[in-house]
Parts: sequence; structure tokens; C-alpha cells
Amino acid sequence: LDAAILCQHFVRVAAQSFAEFSSNSRMRPHKKPEMALLSAQIQLTLHRKPVGLPNLSQQKQNNYSNNMIKSQDIKKGTCIRMDGKLYFCIDFLHVKPGKGNTIMRTTLKDVVSGRVLERRFNIGEALEDVRVERRPFQYSYADGDQYHFLNQETWDDVVIEKDLITGVNFMKEGDVVEVVSDASTETILYAEMPVKTKLKIVYTEPGLKGDTATNTLKPAKVETGAEVRVPLFINEGEMIEVDTRDGSYVNRVKA
Repeated sequence: LDAAILCQHFVRVAAQSFAEFSSNSRMRPHKKPEMALLSAQIQLTLHRKPVGLPNLSQQKQNNYSNNMIKSQDIKKGTCIRMDGKLYFCIDFLHVKPGKGNTIMRTTLKDVVSGRVLERRFNIGEALEDVRVERRPFQYSYADGDQYHFLNQETWDDVVIEKDLITGVNFMKEGDVVEVVSDASTETILYAEMPVKTKLKIVYTEPGLKGDTATNTLKPAKVETGAEVRVPLFINEGEMIEVDTRDGSYVNRVKA
């Protein structure tokens, strides 16, 4: 917009110069009408509405409306901005009370804290939709609380803070995680390990031969350094499957 104002200033100066030049008595008579016409055209340009300059307030409104969805359009995986925070919908249900209007009952997960809450919306209620992108990143190495990943689409090295990685304690070199980012700002929201991963037991007390009970557990250290509670029959050097969401033992992996 500043450039447009500056252009108008130059056009105004030019119009004034042409007007003075056209009234010059020393100008050849047959040239004066042409200069006067040119001056008039420049003056007309000054009063025209600029073409191609965006109406910023209208553009902002359009962008805002484009980012809004109705509550009945929420589904699993939908990301919304509410009270200044980002939430993913992990479950939803249309509820028709005995009396009154149908409502949307949703279960939302805070992107940052992981806190889960229940929230009800009236049908037709407008919500701010956040478009997200999901990409596979391969874990390379850690430098303190900064974890380096390889973007498998661009091969760029990307750093993600430890606090943004779900299941980080069970992540080993070469593992592929799903990275979720805000498509409009390219800001990484979080990275998530697969729900289940296979890890090697590097230390645990010797198991009891013949004891196949799974309700009695003992501590075991896996190759990533994390501790997992495993059944008594699990031995050092064996592979187990772990739930990365809570670090619980799933089963023994047969060689």
C-alpha cells in the first residue's frame, strides 16, 4: 500500500508538470492539445480506484471464514483451535436428547499437554479448523533434548524438541515417526511413535524356568535405556513388544 501511495504522488507531480508544460507559450500550437489531453488522462488516473490492491480486511475475513467448520463436520483426527489451544478430536458422537436439539459430544486431546477432555457443541456451531499435514520422519540422533530427524520426503535434517515426541523413551535410531504440523505456518505440533515397537532386553534378573505367569512382573531395561515391567519368564537378550503410549509390555517376540 505504501508503494501505491508513492506511485500516486509521482503521477500527481507528472500531471502538474505536463499542465505547466502544455501552457507554455513557447510550445508549438499543434502540440498543446495533445499535452492537455495527456494531462487530463493523468488526472483521471489519480481518481480511479487502484486495481489489484487487496482489501486486507476483507481478505482476512475470507481467510477466517475459510478456516471455520460446523460442529457436525467434526470427525476423528480433526484439529480445532479453541480457547487459544489446539485440540485433536479422538472421538465423537451425535446425541439426540429426548427434548431439545441434537448435539455433538466430542472427546478432544490437547496437542501440547496431551490432556483429554469432553466437550459438547450445538449442531451448527462454528469452530476454527486447523489444517494439518502428516509426514514420515526418520530418527537419526539426539543432542540433549533436541532430536534430529530426516524428512523422508525432502531429506532435510529437522530438529524436534523432546517434549513434542510421543513415546520418545522407546525410540531408537532408524525408527520412523509421524510428524504432524500446522499446514498454514509449517509449525510442528508433535511427533508420534507407532503404537507398538519391538525392543531388545539388555538387562533383567534371570527368569524362572517354567514360570509362564504374566500377572507377576519384574523390571527390565531395554536397548533405548527405558525401563519396562515384564513377566518373570522374560530373559536378557530377548525381544519384546512395547506399547509406546504408556510403556507397557505387550508380548514376547519370537525369533
